Amino acid sequence: MKIYLESFGCSASQASAEIMKASVERLGHELLSPETAGQAEVYICNSCTVKYTTEQKILYKIRSMGEKGVQVIVSGCMPEVQLEDILHANPEAHILGINSISHLDDLLSSIEERNKAGLTGGERLEVRTSEPLGFLNVPRKRSNPNIHICQISQGCNFACSYCIVKHARGKLRSFPPQEIVEDIRSAVADGCREIWLTSQDDSQYGMDTGIKLPDLLCMISEIPGDFKVRVGMMNPFSVLPILDELVDAFDSDKIFKLLHLPIQSASHHILKKMNRMHKMDAVDEIITKFRARFEDFSLFTDIIVGFCDESDEDFEETLEWVKKYRPEKVNISRYSPRPHTKAFSFRNLDSRIPAQRSHELHKLCEQIKLKSKQEMIGWKGRVFVSRYTEIGDALTRTDSYRPVVISGSDLKLGQYAQVEIMDAKPGYFLGKLIG
Repeated sequence: MKIYLESFGCSASQASAEIMKASVERLGHELLSPETAGQAEVYICNSCTVKYTTEQKILYKIRSMGEKGVQVIVSGCMPEVQLEDILHANPEAHILGINSISHLDDLLSSIEERNKAGLTGGERLEVRTSEPLGFLNVPRKRSNPNIHICQISQGCNFACSYCIVKHARGKLRSFPPQEIVEDIRSAVADGCREIWLTSQDDSQYGMDTGIKLPDLLCMISEIPGDFKVRVGMMNPFSVLPILDELVDAFDSDKIFKLLHLPIQSASHHILKKMNRMHKMDAVDEIITKFRARFEDFSLFTDIIVGFCDESDEDFEETLEWVKKYRPEKVNISRYSPRPHTKAFSFRNLDSRIPAQRSHELHKLCEQIKLKSKQEMIGWKGRVFVSRYTEIGDALTRTDSYRPVVISGSDLKLGQYAQVEIMDAKPGYFLGKLIG
C-alpha cells in the first residue's frame, strides 16, 4: 500500500512518528513524501491537540482525505480526548491509541486484507492499550539520522488548568532506566551524535519509581561514545525538589547546558488561575543556580499570553521578567481554550488582546535576541560537531546549544573543536576554526 504519514506537535510525537514510519517500511509498504501524498491509499495522522488552530487543520485533513476515498488512521493525542470530533469529520477513521504505536502493524495488515478482499468500507478499526508500549529499543526512520529522540516517560502527575495533554496521556509512567540507557546506547552505535530526552515534563521522571532524572542523566553520561544530550522541557515545580542534584548532573560533559523552563506567566495571579504549582521566586532560584555553575548557559521558556482574566498589569510583569532574565528563546502561545480542561469554563479575553500582547512580547524577544547575538560575535570557545547541513557545512553546538556553522572544514561528527564566532544570522552563528 502507498502510505502517507503526517505528524503534528511535540518532539515526543515526532519520536512516535519515526517509529511508525519504520513499521510502515518494515511491512513492505511504500512511504510517501509530502510531494507524493496525493497518491496515498492510507493516510496516517499523528495528531496534536494543544492548540485550536492545529486541531482544525487536522480535522480538515482527515475529512478531506476520507472524501477522496483514502483510508485514514488517527494516532496521537486527539483520539484520547476528541474522538467525537474525529468521527464527526470522518466516521470511518481508524483509531490507534496513544500508547499503541507498536500495534500499527496489526492495523495496517487488517486494512490491507480488507483491500485485497475488495472491502473498501466496513466497520472502522480501533486499537488501544492501557500501558505505553514500543517506545524504546525499536527500529526508527529518523527525520535526522544524527538526532535520536528518546521518550523517557508518558503522562504527567500535575493538572495545569489549561492543559489538555494531561487528559490525553494520563498519569506519569516513567520508562525503566535500563531500557532508556540501552535505547541511547543503540542510537549512538547507529551514528547518532545528538540525543534528545523528551516527555511531557522531563523533570518529573522517576517521581513514580524513585529513580529520578539526575540519576538517569548520570547513567546516560556513562554510556561510551561521542554524543551530547539535550534535556527537554522541565517545569519549575518539578525541578525544585531535585534542583541541586540536577545541576550536578548537568555538570557532565555530555549534557548540553540548556535549561528549558516554561514559566507561562510571571504573574502570581495568573499562575494561580493556571494551577501552576510554582512561584516566581522558585524560578529565580533555579535560574540563578544554573547560571552560577555554568558560564556558557542557555535559557529557553514558554509563555502563554491572553490567559483568562490576564490584566495589563499581569502582562507587564511577564514583560519585565523577560527583560530581566533575557532568555535565548521564548515560545509564545496565544491562549487557546481546550475542551476537558478546567480553564475551558473560564471567561476569555477579547481575541484582539492576546493578538496584541503576542505581538508586543514577540517584538521584545526579538530585540533581546538581536542584542544577545551581537554580544556573541567574537566569542571563542569549544563546540561539538552535531551534524552536517545539506550543503556540506558542519553544524556545531556550543556547550549551551547555540548553533555555530563552520564552512569548508573536515570536522568529524562527535568531534570537539575550538572556534571563533564571526557573524550572526537569524537562526545560527557563523564561525571559523581556531587553534
